[in-house]
Amino acid sequence: MKAMILAAGRGERMRPLTDHTPKPLLEVGGKALIVWHIEKLVAAGITELVINHAHLGAQLESVLGDGSRFGAQIQYSPETRALETAGGIANALHMLGEQPFAVINGDIYCDYDFSSLPERAARLQVDGDMAHLVLVNNPEHHPQGDFHLHATRLLATSDQRLTTNDSLLTFSGIGLYHPALFGHIARGSVAPLAPLLREQIALGKICGEHHTGLWIDVGTPQRLMELDLQLRTTHAHV
Repeated sequence: MKAMILAAGRGERMRPLTDHTPKPLLEVGGKALIVWHIEKLVAAGITELVINHAHLGAQLESVLGDGSRFGAQIQYSPETRALETAGGIANALHMLGEQPFAVINGDIYCDYDFSSLPERAARLQVDGDMAHLVLVNNPEHHPQGDFHLHATRLLATSDQRLTTNDSLLTFSGIGLYHPALFGHIARGSVAPLAPLLREQIALGKICGEHHTGLWIDVGTPQRLMELDLQLRTTHAHV
């Protein structure tokens, strides 16, 4: 299966760090954020990768190259303007093929096990679902959460099956998608992901899981510094 890493964001909240370096190339624990993803995907047997970029995108291509030094094959999907998540995926759809594929935000750090993704992608085909989302506990900066998880199904807030035990969780930025979800979006157009997901949740077409391990949205210089310290401390003891 193929995977796409989203790396086109401007990283406004990370300035001035992102004025001269694309956010996914910022380092934590001695490695660029995006390199952690690439290495974990390759270790899970997922080696065909697509990376989109906009702001300072040439740097990403220069640093990562064709992916061979990681044991990967990397294709790039340049964007002259940021197309938002669904627009960026739709713009790269011709590289992602006709089978379900993984998409990972380039500006997160997570210890989720990518090796489970191929099996879940195969199940997506069988079950007729349009997406599988990995959800996490709500961080301090996003206490309201994004989606309700009922067993393995994502439900709308108005769904009568919801119980008080069905947590409102935060989308991790790790998901599997059927290409048909983006088929109606014209290449090069701007399109956010959330409305598409809510539409499919209402149709009962999205499944999910709750990951309770380490997950950090590296959205500010402070969080970048804290994660860097955490990883350096952890790996120093390995």
